[in-house]
Amino acid sequence: MKILSAFIFMLYANTATAQEVVDCDWQAAIQKIVEPWEENSRVFSNGAVRLTLVDVSEPAAGSFHIVVLSPPEDGMGNRHCKVVSASAHVGFSYVDFKKIKSAYDPRVGLVFVMPVRVYNGQNDTFEPKKLAFSINQATGEMMVSYP
Repeated sequence: MKILSAFIFMLYANTATAQEVVDCDWQAAIQKIVEPWEENSRVFSNGAVRLTLVDVSEPAAGSFHIVVLSPPEDGMGNRHCKVVSASAHVGFSYVDFKKIKSAYDPRVGLVFVMPVRVYNGQNDTFEPKKLAFSINQATGEMMVSYP
């Protein structure tokens, strides 16, 4: 829990621009959910928040994205749908979905931390990182960083 608290602190100080959170689009297609679904989709906050790992196939070095369904709901009762990616239209080369850690921080909301790998085209390597992002369920605001 101390490590997660440190990541929460760093989330405030290090909201990076390299990661991207966008509205759901082609990356969130249901046929892209990584099989088996029950191992790559998890709910939090009494079912109000769902994280799902998707693999869009291309680019092969960054095909994994995280789809986030979360409050607040719109007028029709639909949750916000966002996609967390490494950068614009490029996902992560690997996401260790089984190692998601979550916590609640009243300053930012629900916080998630998980191991990922990101392709570095400058030296043709896959760099391990810790991805951290938060969801404010009252406003829908999300922050993302590599602490």
